[in-house]
Amino acid sequence: MIHDSNKRSLVKALTYRVFSMSSDFIIIFLITHKFSIALSLVVLTNIGSTIIYFTHERTWSRIIWGKLHHS
Repeated sequence: MIHDSNKRSLVKALTYRVFSMSSDFIIIFLITHKFSIALSLVVLTNIGSTIIYFTHERTWSRIIWGKLHHS
């Protein structure tokens, strides 16, 4: 079976975040025309999103529903 290595998954995640943050920055900058506001919002929303994602993952890791046990 072919699967992604941890390194490949990490690079994919990082490049996704770069594209996501860049597009957010461009959209916010086009709306506000202010570099500092766009940058601040991108940083703050990404910190917030990371915290929310981490909390979501940790919550789901405690929920037994849907987990399969392999023998």
